[in-house]
Amino acid sequence: MIGLRTVVCLGLSQLLGWGVSFYLIGNFGPAMQAELGWTPAEVYGGFSWGIVCMALASPAAGRAMDRWGGRVVMPAGALLMAAGCLLLAVTRGPVLYWTAWAVLGCGMRLTLYDAAFAALARAGGPTARRAMSQITLFGGLSSTVMWPVGQALAGALGWRGAVLVYALLALAIIPLYRALPAGRYEVRADAPEPPPPAARGSPRLAEALYALIVMLVSFLTAGNATHLIAMLHGLGLAAETAVGVSALWGIGQVSGRVLELLIGRRVPPIALNTATALVLPLCFIAGLGAGHALPAVLYTFCYGACNGLLTITRGTLPLVLFDHRVYGALTGRLLVPGLLLTAAAPLAYAEVIDRWGAAAAMLMSLAAACVVLLASVWLALRFGQRRTAPAAPPA
Repeated sequence: MIGLRTVVCLGLSQLLGWGVSFYLIGNFGPAMQAELGWTPAEVYGGFSWGIVCMALASPAAGRAMDRWGGRVVMPAGALLMAAGCLLLAVTRGPVLYWTAWAVLGCGMRLTLYDAAFAALARAGGPTARRAMSQITLFGGLSSTVMWPVGQALAGALGWRGAVLVYALLALAIIPLYRALPAGRYEVRADAPEPPPPAARGSPRLAEALYALIVMLVSFLTAGNATHLIAMLHGLGLAAETAVGVSALWGIGQVSGRVLELLIGRRVPPIALNTATALVLPLCFIAGLGAGHALPAVLYTFCYGACNGLLTITRGTLPLVLFDHRVYGALTGRLLVPGLLLTAAAPLAYAEVIDRWGAAAAMLMSLAAACVVLLASVWLALRFGQRRTAPAAPPA
C-alpha cells in the first residue's frame, strides 16, 4: 500500500510543480509582453511550444518511469523545470525564450500528474487509485496558492526575479520525491492477478477509446480554462461578474475530487468516467445561456467538477484496462495526441471566438463533449468492471 507520507510529499510536489511551470505564463505573461515588446502570440506561443515538447517527450518519459521509477525520474524533471525557469529569467530574445519553454515542457512531463500517476502505478499497482485521487487535491490548489505568491514576488522583485525564485522552488521539490517507494508492486505467487479487460478483449480498441477520451477532455480543458472569462463576457455577462463566476472553476475541480475520494471505493473508474461524461454535455448546454448568472454559475462550477473527476479517471482508467506493469510506457504513448491538442486548443478557441463569437466556441465544446460521452459509453459497454475480477492485495 502507498502510505500517507508518500501521498503528502507527492501532493506537495504537484502543488509547487504546477505553479512554477504550467501556471507560470498566467502570472507573468502580461509583464513579459510589456517588457520584451512582443505580441501575445509570441509570448503565449512559447507556452504552446512547451506543451508540444511535453508531447514529444511523453513516450520516452513513460518508458523511463516504468524502468527506474519516480525516485529517479521525477527529480530529473524538477532539475529541468529549474533550468527552464533560469533560462526564462535571463531571456532577451525569442531563441532563448523558446529554448526555455522546451526545457520546461520536458520537465513538466517528468513531474506533473501523468508522471506522478505512473510513479504511483509502479509502486502500488491496482491499489494506487486512492493515492492518485488524493494527490490531485493538492494539485487542484496550485493556482489558488501560486498565483497570489507569483504576483507578490513580481511586485517585489519584478517578473525576472520572481521566475528566479520559481527556479529555487523547483529545486526545493526534489527532496519530496524521496518519499516515493523504491520498489515495484508485486503480486503474491499464490494469488495471481487476472488479466485486465483489454487483454481479454480488444487491446487496440481500449487504447483508442482511452486516447480519444483523454485527447478531447484535454482540448476542452485547455480551451475553456484559457478563455473562460472572455467567453462568459462574450455571452453577455458583465465583466466584473464574469471574473467572480470564473473563480467557481477551481472550487468545482476540488469539489469533484473530494467527491471521488468519498465514493471512489464504491464506484469503479469506468463507471465514474461514464457518469461524468453523461454530465459533461449538460455543462455546455448551460454555458450557452451563460449571459445570465444562474446558467453561468452552473456551467463554471459543474464543468470544473467534471474536469476534476476526469483528471482522476485519466490516471485510474489504465489501472483497470491495461497491465499496470507497463503503465508508464502505455500511457506515455497514448497521451501524445491529448498533449498536442492541449497546445493547439487556446489558439483554436481564440480563432473561433474571434470569427464567430463565444456561443460558437461553446457549441464546439458541446460537440466535443458529446463525442467524449459516446466513447465513454462504448468503453463501459465493451470493457466494464463486471468483466474484471478484483486484484489481489500486495504481499
